[in-house]
Amino acid sequence: MTDTPVRYRPHHFLCSLGFQGKGYSDGFVANMSDIIDGRLRAPGGDDIEIEVVGAADDICGPCPKRRGQLCESQAKITTLDTRHARALGLFTGTRLTWGEAKRRIVKRVPPGALASLCAGCQWLELGLCERALSDLHAEAAD
Repeated sequence: MTDTPVRYRPHHFLCSLGFQGKGYSDGFVANMSDIIDGRLRAPGGDDIEIEVVGAADDICGPCPKRRGQLCESQAKITTLDTRHARALGLFTGTRLTWGEAKRRIVKRVPPGALASLCAGCQWLELGLCERALSDLHAEAAD
């Protein structure tokens, strides 16, 4: 593990699982790709430490919707973070590795749960996260 953990708000755990190169701007996508493809999905990525935060995180950095430590859609983001924190048993300050996070997702988020867990997310209708969740469950069953 590195000394500096990746900082994540709760809903970004499942966003990271389903990320497929789409986002709010080129800068946002490049940053998210660096974190997810360059670190979490890279060899040894399961050992990357993540710290749960209650405001803008490392994914949010270059987001055009970011307003300081908040988001122009803060009410929606707070709702998503609250649901995801509850579902995954996360609290501000929780530290876990990406591998531990994936095991927690398998244990606590069954396929089909994203329709309610992620209600209000504009990316939900693409089905990327649901496919990734199903794939994660299938891998865990092997």
